[in-house]
Amino acid sequence: MNRKKIITIIVVLVALAAVWYFFFRKKENPVVITTQKPFYGHISTSVTATGAVQPVDTVAVGTQVSGILKYIYADFNSEVKKGQLLAELDKVLLQAEVDRNRGQVANAQSQQVYQEAQFKRQEQLYKVGAISRADYDNANFLNKAAVASVASAQASLRTAERNLFFTEIYSPIDGVVLNRSVSVGQTVASSFNTPTLFVIAKDITKMQVQASVDEADIGNVRDSQRVSFTVDAYLNDEFAGKVEEIRLRPSVSANVVTYTTIISANNDDMKLKPGMTATVTIYTAERDHALLIPSKALMFKPDSALSKKFKLIAIAPPAAERHKRAMPVTGGDRDTARHLMHDKAKNAEATNYVWVQRGDTLLQKKVEIGLNDNTRAEVLSGLSPDEDVITGMQEVTDKKAAGSGGQASPFMPQRRRR
Repeated sequence: MNRKKIITIIVVLVALAAVWYFFFRKKENPVVITTQKPFYGHISTSVTATGAVQPVDTVAVGTQVSGILKYIYADFNSEVKKGQLLAELDKVLLQAEVDRNRGQVANAQSQQVYQEAQFKRQEQLYKVGAISRADYDNANFLNKAAVASVASAQASLRTAERNLFFTEIYSPIDGVVLNRSVSVGQTVASSFNTPTLFVIAKDITKMQVQASVDEADIGNVRDSQRVSFTVDAYLNDEFAGKVEEIRLRPSVSANVVTYTTIISANNDDMKLKPGMTATVTIYTAERDHALLIPSKALMFKPDSALSKKFKLIAIAPPAAERHKRAMPVTGGDRDTARHLMHDKAKNAEATNYVWVQRGDTLLQKKVEIGLNDNTRAEVLSGLSPDEDVITGMQEVTDKKAAGSGGQASPFMPQRRRR
């Protein structure tokens, strides 16, 4: 009886073990690692910003005299030459002022001739003793006053003639008219501020972008750095330029500090228009022939599941670092411990490791990294192009192996039945 019970118990245990093994046991999914060989290519770090396209040099043309605008000879987008007549004010009042001053000059000159002759007669009489010294001095005074009156009248005439000349507005440069802010018949007054009649761009084949660079990125921006930018009007075109100037005056908006960076660009095809919004990329550092690896390779750390399939060989930390880890921290050594922790964090930030596959062995290697654009990283030393760098790992499940044999998603498009 005891023997039958023992056999029954053994059979039950075997049956339970078989049920657990075939139905309840969690199967271990195989782990697959992904590798990639280092390759040579171009890498760069950049700063992005937005800005506005503007002409390199613009001139605001105004008037120095007031009056009614009588003629306009230039309009929007007109190409003008230096010295070309752009507009003309009504000259009636200023011409009358010139004529009045010319009459005053003629009157003063006649007075001068009369006083000069009068002085000469008084001088002869004074020499023979016919008149007194007082009469002689009075004649001399009137003669000099007449000379001064002629000079004053001539100066007033020159002022009136100059004001008459200002009624004709000429272009000071060769360029294109960007803006015309007046019309025929409009009255312009120049009592305090010179009114702007036209805005002329000197040369629109050379444009500049005034980009606003954030204060966190301005430290890496330098003069003559390469720049590429796009505008909304030509999304498929990429325009080239270079950093021309970094203006030191900051701009603060909503507690965000930005610096205006001037970027020069050619506009030979005349696609860029003043006022366009540009999305700017400033390349702060570039390498043309650099050994590159994916940036995710620097963050890879082997899982415990890999130890069952591969042999893991890690780099042991230096003796000095192990000594720092083992040092006890007491109350009197808090400052020393703080400095040690700062040095440790600094060294860890400067130290980079990657894992390399060599057959069934995974080897950790220390590498020196240069530029890193968060997608690819430049390897300065520690790797060769023929090594397989591990970039990640994943578990292969039955659903992945079966492909499309699993249950289809209700959100996927269904294949039509014939």
